[in-house]
Amino acid sequence: MPHESAPQRILLVTGLLGAGKTTALRTLEDMGWEAIDNFPIRLLDRLLETEPGSARMESTAPMAIGFDTRTRGFDPARTIDLVKKLSQRRDLQVTTLFLDCAGTELERRYNETRRRHPMSEDKPAATGIAAERELLEPLRRWADVVMTTSSFTTNDLQQAIRTQFGEETPAATTLTISSFGFSRGMPPLADLVFDMRFLANPHWVDDLRPQTGRDAPVGEYIRKDPAFAEAFARIRDLLLLLLPRYQEQGKAYVHIAFGCTGGRHRSVFMAEQIASALRGAGFSPTLFHRNLASRAADLLEGAKG
Repeated sequence: MPHESAPQRILLVTGLLGAGKTTALRTLEDMGWEAIDNFPIRLLDRLLETEPGSARMESTAPMAIGFDTRTRGFDPARTIDLVKKLSQRRDLQVTTLFLDCAGTELERRYNETRRRHPMSEDKPAATGIAAERELLEPLRRWADVVMTTSSFTTNDLQQAIRTQFGEETPAATTLTISSFGFSRGMPPLADLVFDMRFLANPHWVDDLRPQTGRDAPVGEYIRKDPAFAEAFARIRDLLLLLLPRYQEQGKAYVHIAFGCTGGRHRSVFMAEQIASALRGAGFSPTLFHRNLASRAADLLEGAKG
């Protein structure tokens, strides 16, 4: 008996203007959905027969389609009829998400952005919001999921979308751990930066100067610093606390940087040790030493410490 593939997930995203449709679609796109906004729903049949434009997208990739009262040919009754027909197809799993929001909050958002509600014409925003709510009421009653965003921040809405429509296991955060030298400039895109210049500096030991934080004698020298063990443990424990929270919040990339003066000894050793500890805890960091190949120069190292 031939294997029957899982139905393609289709999420129709609509609701009141200003309630968060754009944020919802962007979040879904970050989660791997193919997201299309302001799409004429009457053409949905034709869209579903079209191969995805991106080579990385499979034909069965989940698809999120946004529309609202501004979309050409918008008609709540016709939309509901179309969804009913599509729901009968065994190769599709169609869900409708309606984003709602209290009128007073929508008024506040329009006042903050100084935008005019499309249905208010020359009247107050409240008039346009009321007219739009009446027009959308059939869709709100029909929707599978109604999400009220009145008290939501943008981050709250993103989290709600991930919880409602994400996979059981969130996508892993891409984790980078790097070392660098402050004398050669700070990394511009690091999320967390730890300064290792409080540790004893191997540069001032003649036999260790040509070596790096990857060499055992340098590591042994740094470990003997009375501050090393406690600092390492506290940084490790902090990262073990933060990284799962970053992943829950949907942060795609986290860059943790360790710096010392020249970027060849203390920062390299600490980055290596933290990367090893995080691997032992189930993470998969990419390790990058920016200045490891740089020349050890007394002028760059400056004063001791």
